[in-house]
Amino acid sequence: MTLVALTRDLVSIPSYEDETAAGDFIAEWLRSETDADVQRDDAGNVIARRGAGGDSLALVGHHDVVEPAESQVASADGDGATEYAVEERDGRLYGRGTADMKGAVAAALLAFREADPTGELVFASFVGEETGGVGSQYAIDEGFAPDYAVVGEGSTNYSGPNVTDVAVAHKGRRGSTITARGTAAHASEADAGENAIYRATAAIDRVRDLELPSVDVAGETLDGRLTVTEIEGGSAWNVVPARCAFTIDERTVPGERAALETVAELEGIEWTVDQDWPPMECTDEAFAETVLAAAADSQDVDPELVTKPHATDAGWLAAAGTECVVVGPSEPGEAHTDDESVSIAALERCRETYRLVAETWPAR
Repeated sequence: MTLVALTRDLVSIPSYEDETAAGDFIAEWLRSETDADVQRDDAGNVIARRGAGGDSLALVGHHDVVEPAESQVASADGDGATEYAVEERDGRLYGRGTADMKGAVAAALLAFREADPTGELVFASFVGEETGGVGSQYAIDEGFAPDYAVVGEGSTNYSGPNVTDVAVAHKGRRGSTITARGTAAHASEADAGENAIYRATAAIDRVRDLELPSVDVAGETLDGRLTVTEIEGGSAWNVVPARCAFTIDERTVPGERAALETVAELEGIEWTVDQDWPPMECTDEAFAETVLAAAADSQDVDPELVTKPHATDAGWLAAAGTECVVVGPSEPGEAHTDDESVSIAALERCRETYRLVAETWPAR
């Protein structure tokens, strides 16, 4: 089966909200095409292992997708089952999940089958990446702990056009809610109450004054960011509000956090962390250079070590002790769009890169 055909088959399987059918396809393909030990865990993750000895290397992806646009859903087949639309034109495959990230999953499947690994080679495709890394967290809690991982999220066209780079760090995301509480009163007697909106605006001022962390990785600077994104409060135009809440989108960087805890020191303020998706940084220079060499051998241009602004499952793996890099065909601005697509040439580069890494790392 060609890489294009395998990608088309994967992309056509709906996997928004229910990833079961896509996971079934991947597991059945692995059992029929390889002699690997293939497992499905209770979350729906697909994990396969072959080879033995020394450190383990994992090729990691996810088979869930975000909600497709109407144009990305094909008409039902003869059995009444819905399929996602997949089109090939001008050297690209179009469809929900082509870039993020079933194309990379297909490339990893073929590399997993074809490689002569130097140690234990692992393939993992997780569920729930788009909803906070649900699948990867479950697998880690159940003991999934490869020594090294190449995560197939996007790293193409970062240093220049038509080049697939190696991302050695990315930002994380912490989502928070700040709740201000006061005392309700009639607005005609406002001094009898404590205005929660005023307390919330004071908290927003504190957020805006916080120092934002930054770190230097691979010759680039990753800057943290805090953005107030929603605000809600009050019950009527003539009532002093007793409650006001706002949300914060925080982009975190490896090793540093903005001091949001100081906002909670203000009177009447509560701070709740709703999501904390960790950043990632590869600290094993030899591993990063090995992957970079494999990427260079897989294309006619010179890739670079780069950083990504987006959180991925690599963050969860890195937090659990796995040395990670990100190498994938998706380009900036391509994922989650109504005309999502992936370069077939980039898919082929990734397939070859994954195979070469598996055959050169860990070093014998």
